[in-house]
Amino acid sequence: MQPASAKWYDRRDSVFIEFCVVDSKDVKVSFDKTKFIFSCVGGTDNVRHVNEIELFEAIEENESKHKRTDRSVLCYLRKAQPGKSWPRITKEKAQLRWLSVDFNNWKEWEDDSEEAMGNFDQFSDMMNNMGGDGFQPGMDGEEDEDTADSDDEKMPDLE
Repeated sequence: MQPASAKWYDRRDSVFIEFCVVDSKDVKVSFDKTKFIFSCVGGTDNVRHVNEIELFEAIEENESKHKRTDRSVLCYLRKAQPGKSWPRITKEKAQLRWLSVDFNNWKEWEDDSEEAMGNFDQFSDMMNNMGGDGFQPGMDGEEDEDTADSDDEKMPDLE
């Protein structure tokens, strides 16, 4: 038996952990209030994987779930206290060799508000809608004396 490699990330009301096991079979996931156990058989050599985690904070075990794909098993752990950030997934500060942070999905959500995200979406829409329909100075082929740079002097001919 050996632990499966896994990546995790934090969200406002939940924590996700993805076990990277190709062609997993006999998947078992046990959610307890402060403990999480994952096991399966996977890979071409049918290796038995077992991972056990004492969780940083309590979860709602009845609202937590998992989903298996051909490449991994994604587990959704519903936080007992939504809105509280988890700096790590484990209770102890010990670093587990098989566990890493999923920086592709990590998001600093503590300081955002819905209003700030709405403003960002409006800004993005505005930026996407800009262009082509308005006048842009200096783009019509004629140069205005006011827009000429001081270094726009005539270059000497090459010999």
